Amino acid sequence: MPQSPTLPFSRDNIRPGDRICVAVSGGADSVALLLALHEANTAARDSLGVGLSAVHVHHGIREAAESEADLSFVQDLCIQLDVPLHIHRADVPARAAQNRETIEEAAREVRYAFFRTLIASGHADSILTAHTLDDQAETVLMKLLRGAWTEGLSAIHPVVTVESVSSPQSQNPARSGRILRPLLGTRRSEIEDFLQARHQSWRTDSTNTDTTYTRNRIRHELLPQLRSFNPSIDQTLANLAQLAREEESRWRSELSRLLPQLLLPGKPVRGGGRAVATTPGTSAIAIELDRLRTLDPALRRRVLRAAARQLGFRLSFDDTTRLLALAGFASLPTVAGRTGASLHLAGGLRAQRSPRELRIFSESVSEQRP
Repeated sequence: MPQSPTLPFSRDNIRPGDRICVAVSGGADSVALLLALHEANTAARDSLGVGLSAVHVHHGIREAAESEADLSFVQDLCIQLDVPLHIHRADVPARAAQNRETIEEAAREVRYAFFRTLIASGHADSILTAHTLDDQAETVLMKLLRGAWTEGLSAIHPVVTVESVSSPQSQNPARSGRILRPLLGTRRSEIEDFLQARHQSWRTDSTNTDTTYTRNRIRHELLPQLRSFNPSIDQTLANLAQLAREEESRWRSELSRLLPQLLLPGKPVRGGGRAVATTPGTSAIAIELDRLRTLDPALRRRVLRAAARQLGFRLSFDDTTRLLALAGFASLPTVAGRTGASLHLAGGLRAQRSPRELRIFSESVSEQRP
């Protein structure tokens, strides 16, 4: 008889003795990941040797009957596999309305908040999610369409360190853990082959075909068209994410070395030294124009964005270009690159040019957007 296909997943960052918890929605990807890990953990040879559990988040988004059926399916599967299951119920639509988030954003925040709780309580060292190569390709396209920089194009990271925070009322000390994505190199077609070979069913989320969601439009409309130009577009986009991650890692290392030499607090005062505001809600960073002038364009742009990031802001491409113009390194008809000129940027960030410096500051941190 032909051997059942195994599911390729990364064992990187999974160590014997770890407590790993698989996020299981009931869909094909997460069911396959749980099954593959269970098989690997109970194998006679080369066992993972981990403490395996699962987590299911009931988001309260879909019809109650469908969501409850998903939960029952996951419960039955975990009983069958003898895997402990953590269940979390949430009202995502209410959170989305209260925080002015999209449903997708609110659902993600709810999930990851509960993941941090599991890590803080000691139930898990790592939470494993079933993001696939197909998910990675979709995410890169979503980021690209929204105008992301290279850090955005890095999309779904295979490993994310999570710092859980313990409250004063909590009996649990803060613990660090990880979110692992061991299926990022695996295609959905491989997952379905794996499940079908085991006669294992899965649940299909009715919202997966709803093209009011951006990801679904990309999945069902845009990617099929792109595959007519490049049949390997999914792998190409996943490769781009890996390149972007590596580029960002290199830049982070370079910036951590350079920024202490380039960024100055507050503003200069007569007689030397610098005045740093102590009023709550005020902060500022300055950069000498002569120092900026010695940098190449790529590094100059990143230094400006890193300066804004230290104040809690994320600069868009357009606002970064306006800052460059204010400093005299770009030409824009709407920006005067001269001493005394100033800019109002998105989210309450402001910039001023003095004879020697470009100063970036926030007058009201409480109004800024992260």
